[in-house]
Amino acid sequence: MTPAARLAAAIELLAAVEADGATARRRPADAVANDFFRARRFIGGSDRRAVAELAWGAIRQRLRLGWHLAQAERGAGPDPTARLLLGAQLVLVEGWTPERIAGLFTGERFAPAPLAPGEIAVLRRLSGRALADPAMPEGLRLNLPGWALPGLAARFGDRLPAEAAAMDGPAPLDLRANLLRTTREAAQAALAKEGIAAEPTPLSPWGLRVRDRRPVTGAAAFKDGLVEVQDEGSQLIALVTDARPGMRVADYCAGAGGKTLALAAAMGNRGRIVACDVHEGRLDGAVRRLRRAGVDNAERHLLEAGDKWRKRRGRSFDRVLVDAPCTGSGTWRRNPDARTRTTSQDLAELAAKQTAILDEASELVRPGGRLVYATCSLLPEEDEMQVEGFLQRHPDFSAVPLDRLWPGLRPDVPVPGAGPHLVLSPAGQDTDGFFAAVLERAS
Repeated sequence: MTPAARLAAAIELLAAVEADGATARRRPADAVANDFFRARRFIGGSDRRAVAELAWGAIRQRLRLGWHLAQAERGAGPDPTARLLLGAQLVLVEGWTPERIAGLFTGERFAPAPLAPGEIAVLRRLSGRALADPAMPEGLRLNLPGWALPGLAARFGDRLPAEAAAMDGPAPLDLRANLLRTTREAAQAALAKEGIAAEPTPLSPWGLRVRDRRPVTGAAAFKDGLVEVQDEGSQLIALVTDARPGMRVADYCAGAGGKTLALAAAMGNRGRIVACDVHEGRLDGAVRRLRRAGVDNAERHLLEAGDKWRKRRGRSFDRVLVDAPCTGSGTWRRNPDARTRTTSQDLAELAAKQTAILDEASELVRPGGRLVYATCSLLPEEDEMQVEGFLQRHPDFSAVPLDRLWPGLRPDVPVPGAGPHLVLSPAGQDTDGFFAAVLERAS
């Protein structure tokens, strides 16, 4: 594809993401992109990456670009078009001149239609501006939505600018070596034979980090179940769950089974793990992944209204992991569209759902067993405040401090962070943002 054709495809992809975000479905941008490229199989691998990078650049900076365009258009008109958003991205982030951009908008075959005089005028007004303009509200300067700013400020204090900058960058590609089929060292060697360089992650004993963003799902090591794609922070949630061989474990919000896979490997396929979720399609996907990984100590359970399963299995599990639905604020560098698709109303609704799920899942924990509450959020409303409320409602549970738990899991690695719970962040540990609290029921 020519540069102009790539730009035209990026405009089309960005327009599709913007349009989908305005619907009630609000699918993640990567789901929209998957459908977009599936319908355009003629776009080759390198062109696909280039198109996606162009579109994702504008998605990542959508809050700031929208503010700049509103200023440049002097507050008039509807939401900015995908054409202007990408043009603003090229001016403000890539440093292109409006004339250079106009040179790609030729209207020739596969190229976008020529820029209108008004579009060129807007791009010229953007020239020479700083992306993080001093006139912006604080949240926009940090590329953070206003509704999340109080919680993130409470979390990070004067470290917030550094954390916000880290959230602006791309996420690393992390893999988890599947100990049911290999060791981390052997998986690393298998990847190297296929030209994929990976290095051990510093915190997870199972993790490998691929620095050059090579596609791994087509590699034999992935197809043979030696490795799974999983952020190091997500691996650490499974680690602090401390599921051991012979235990009975429930992954209460299993989704597609990423943490179920890690828990099963930690258990060495001994004991029993139940993957639970309210979405049957996700559980079906988990079954396929479990087969590829060689997991044979797991079963699935679909949680439905009026289900008696939780009551029948009450107080029978050694470990119950609740990876609760959340705003995903810890994953914004990986899913930047969530910054603009999530609202304060979503936060309130999710917090209520988290409270209900915690209470339900706690019924499964045996005396002396542990409930692990985790989110991929960095907002206290979804993290510490949920734990504090739960402990007030359930005095038979108490928190297990991380500094007491960690030495038994990673004696050769310092405890990440200083608080009572596991809190990971892009600037702090170079992982996605995660929170986990380990809560033990009295014997």
